[in-house]
Amino acid sequence: MRKVTAAVMASTLAFSALSQAAGVITGDNKSPEGLTQHSSQSHMFDGISLTEQQRQQMRDLMQRARHDQPPVNVSEMETMHRLVTAENFDENAVRMQAEKMAQEQVARQVEMARVRNQMFHLLTPEQQAVLHERHQQRMDQLREVARLQKSSDSTFFSSNSNTQRSQ
Repeated sequence: MRKVTAAVMASTLAFSALSQAAGVITGDNKSPEGLTQHSSQSHMFDGISLTEQQRQQMRDLMQRARHDQPPVNVSEMETMHRLVTAENFDENAVRMQAEKMAQEQVARQVEMARVRNQMFHLLTPEQQAVLHERHQQRMDQLREVARLQKSSDSTFFSSNSNTQRSQ
């Protein structure tokens, strides 16, 4: 269940990142709902000097992607809400619903990756090298955060077990 939830959350974040990337490229920093979005990957092309032709090609790609993207399935979200707030918890029904929602998110994420790939290949080799370097920096930062979290977790659990032993 945790893996399904993580997949849904990750793909939701990826979707918001793509929406934000579209805003950065097109100059429109608002999502379809009109809300400003912020994401760690929202500025994929910041610091890279794009030609006007590259910008226009990316805008065109994003416009097609938004047009082809199926709308968010509100009824699936409502179904999950009813399951979560039901008098009796039905794990199998929740699992099936979560898997259905995750499959929809996976399809969206694959399409977003396809568009991002097309956008990446519009860049010059020098621009691509800058993106690779920035990606490596972000990965190094995430590894450090993960290391600190793991260190913090092990410190918490060892101090917690020491506290329990002394009581």
